[in-house]
Amino acid sequence: MICNIVIEGLIYGIMVLGVFMSYRVLNFCDMTVDGAFPMGGCILAACLVAGVNPAVALLLAFAGGMAAGLCTTLIYTKLRIPDLLAGILMMTILYSVNLRIMGNRANISFLKIKTPFSAVSDFFADRFPSLPPELGICIILIVFVAVIKCVMDLFYHTDLGLTMGALGDNQQMIVSQGVNPQIVRGIGVCVGDGMAALSGALAAMYGGFADVGSGTGVIVSGLASLMLGEFIIRSNRIGIQTLRVLIGSVIYRGIMYLGRSYGFVIGLSSNDLKMITGLLIIVCLIISKRGKKHA
Repeated sequence: MICNIVIEGLIYGIMVLGVFMSYRVLNFCDMTVDGAFPMGGCILAACLVAGVNPAVALLLAFAGGMAAGLCTTLIYTKLRIPDLLAGILMMTILYSVNLRIMGNRANISFLKIKTPFSAVSDFFADRFPSLPPELGICIILIVFVAVIKCVMDLFYHTDLGLTMGALGDNQQMIVSQGVNPQIVRGIGVCVGDGMAALSGALAAMYGGFADVGSGTGVIVSGLASLMLGEFIIRSNRIGIQTLRVLIGSVIYRGIMYLGRSYGFVIGLSSNDLKMITGLLIIVCLIISKRGKKHA
């Protein structure tokens, strides 16, 4: 149980790190995540069916997400459409694109396809039969996500990363320094959507199938995870902020697991999970606003 919660939390945590870049660092409302997330799984599925190396497939999934983010940025900057609407438009377009990527199929199963996750599970089941096979996946993901977090922390300390943070706080100051805010924002949105697609590819690999509808409500769960982390840990240090994003993602997945497994005690079912997510966000926002008033 704990292994599954941590695995899901880390996989979706990659997406939440992308949401953190768009919503918190750049102050950009990017709904493209709901389309970029399943896009990663669709690209992975198409690549695995074609016999492409899984590592290359993951890179292509990340590149596909970045391309989606670039399109959102162009719609926002060149057509002067508001960020929220630009993201919704791109999310809608990506549904058809994802169907095309998978050959007009709504889902593809990996049951007959060997993936790195299934290989690791089989290895652990053979070598360590007393341990849960998911433990191997958990260890690999901890290392993988830790590397991504460290890379992001280093990036936020570069000139470009500091400029992104300043852009989210005060765009006019960036313009006065001779920096093009459209380019900086575009890079951030591309990376954020690329991470969402990478997360979607890993989620599809772990779940054993890719589905074009897997992105429904992902951005809401990402915001809930982000706010949970901020509610638990308060800090201005970027290393702590990215860490609490991952912690919030794991806690959110734990809450969802409890809702699925024990919600019947208070009359809840799996149909109420979206309601739980919405209520979590509302509660976090209320507590956050009250905390600011008392500060």
